[in-house]
Amino acid sequence: MATNKIQTGVRFEPDLLYKITVIAKQNKRSLNGQLEFLAQTCVSEYESQNGEIPVDEKTLYTK
Repeated sequence: MATNKIQTGVRFEPDLLYKITVIAKQNKRSLNGQLEFLAQTCVSEYESQNGEIPVDEKTLYTK
């Protein structure tokens, strides 16, 4: 299955990872799905308070 998502590595304290995993299961999401949901919620909250963050499409997928 093709995807346009970028894969990253994230480090967590074991107890925090466990707790997020429990929440993900309660929300019927995968761990990855829960982390995406939390990140999107964070960005939406930030943008509602500070304005939209512009995305430069030219540099979005380059290192």
